[in-house]
Amino acid sequence: MKLWGGRFTRELAGDAATFLNSLPFDARLYRQDIKGSIAHARMLGRQGIITTDETETLVSGLNEILEEIESGKLCPEEGVEEDIHSFIEARLVEKVGDAGKKLHTARSRNDQVATDFRLYLKEESCDLRDKLLLLISALMERAEKSKDLIMPGYTHLQRAQPVTFAHHLLAYCEMLRRDYGRLEDCLGRMDLSPLGAGALAGTTFPVDREFAAQELGFRGICSNTLDAVSDRDYAAEFLFALSLIMMHLSRFCEELILWSSSEFKFVEMDDAYTTGSSIMPQKKNPDMAELIRGRTGRVYGHLVSLLTILKGLPLAYNKDLQEDKEAVFDAADTVKGCVSMMVPLVSTLQVNRKRMRQAAGGDFTNATDLADYLVRRGVPFRDAHGIVGQVVLRCIEEQKCLEELPLEEYKEFSPKFAPDLYEFIDISACVARRSVPGGPAPDAVDQALEALHDWLGKRRRKRRDGSLASRQHCQH
Repeated sequence: MKLWGGRFTRELAGDAATFLNSLPFDARLYRQDIKGSIAHARMLGRQGIITTDETETLVSGLNEILEEIESGKLCPEEGVEEDIHSFIEARLVEKVGDAGKKLHTARSRNDQVATDFRLYLKEESCDLRDKLLLLISALMERAEKSKDLIMPGYTHLQRAQPVTFAHHLLAYCEMLRRDYGRLEDCLGRMDLSPLGAGALAGTTFPVDREFAAQELGFRGICSNTLDAVSDRDYAAEFLFALSLIMMHLSRFCEELILWSSSEFKFVEMDDAYTTGSSIMPQKKNPDMAELIRGRTGRVYGHLVSLLTILKGLPLAYNKDLQEDKEAVFDAADTVKGCVSMMVPLVSTLQVNRKRMRQAAGGDFTNATDLADYLVRRGVPFRDAHGIVGQVVLRCIEEQKCLEELPLEEYKEFSPKFAPDLYEFIDISACVARRSVPGGPAPDAVDQALEALHDWLGKRRRKRRDGSLASRQHCQH
């Protein structure tokens, strides 16, 4: 059933109908479409725009269609209807007759689609935040077991200073916490109902937009009817948040890929999350991590695609906006799959503690601590920096590490060096002294984990309370 056509004298050409059709991808909006239609029907009845009996008939028919779709008895047929909205309305008219034709009173597909899309993204945002919490929890569990595991920290991919593996993992927890917060912020801006905006200028019927918004669980309504139907900022913002999530996952995967190489040998991924080679029997390839890294570009592409679609659109609705769905749907599916895959990758990761500790002691990662040693004895830092640079050069020439250079040679560079310097530059001592808030020392990691546990508990309680309130609202 077409929702338009009265002023046309010819049927839509077959290839044009196929080109126009969005049912293959917007079919996943059926629940949101039915939910929005039920709220609209109740609003129409409450306002006396349709009768109470008609309202009950519409709500009953829509609930039956929902049950039929969810049970598999009713499937949208590609080529018969142009989108999920016309599909559901056509089935409703078949079920309830003329009452079904009244459902679209005071509503346009423009505000209908915008409402469905916002409802869908609200649900996707909640689902993804739950998955982020699981990944953060998995990282925290590994960090708890790695507070004393020393590894090299890097800048420019060169060994720089010693840190703990727990500290490194907690850096990703912070990234994911920001990702969670971005989704929360994005939700706040998308949580407004466009329903009642009509095609662009509202409606002449006495609709109650606030009532419909409340029925659908929105916190309010879009303030401007033109903006309500043409706005896709929330979708672009959602895609941006997803892109940053993928960037963070990709950075971590890049490190896992490097660390699992023979050159590093820091970690080994579980057999269940790696693959082999069709020709080289010895190979163990980090394919899951590589796919996550690769799919980051896919999500970036969807963000750029949507921004490009939006950049030249005049107000209000344009058919270009049909192209927003596939980009957002695929990006959300991709990110949820990648976040879910990261959880077992982290949980089953085998860590080579000995190799990490050996690497942490190489390449003069304690040189900064040696400079600090001199500073504590009254040498200005810039002078201390130069002195230690000369000491390092001597060690390179003699193929020694700082711990192996005799005290007599140290004194050639500065009389401030004393026997206790060797205790000061011990790698474990170097890490333990870095106990500033947010630092790698075990004490600082304990504080960070305690704060993360508190944050995680609050978010889980908030999600649980929100889910309970949502279920109660639906039952009401």
